[in-house]
Amino acid sequence: MDNVFDVLKMITINHQGVDGAQLVVTDLEGKPNSLLTDLLRDTVGNMRLFIDMEKVDSPDDVLAELGNTTPLPDDVLDEYSKILKERVAGLNFAPQKDTIELLIR
Repeated sequence: MDNVFDVLKMITINHQGVDGAQLVVTDLEGKPNSLLTDLLRDTVGNMRLFIDMEKVDSPDDVLAELGNTTPLPDDVLDEYSKILKERVAGLNFAPQKDTIELLIR
């Protein structure tokens, strides 16, 4: 499967981008990873505030836009880069929990 950025570009709910609060990063057995989940939610939150997802085609585009439109320091952008480029092994939609699990090795 693709990386986290590609998944975020593909998934819409009711024709809207995914809300970061709906995302959970898990391992292949479904065990949540709270550190990566928090990082992903923070990244998606800033993306939704400052970026038009229709105009970006890669994680590098996202980082360039965030670098130009926010005062985020380079170390934060580096962490955003890591999560956006992380390979996704699978997805699990859990409508009863209103979550989308991104399975990462």
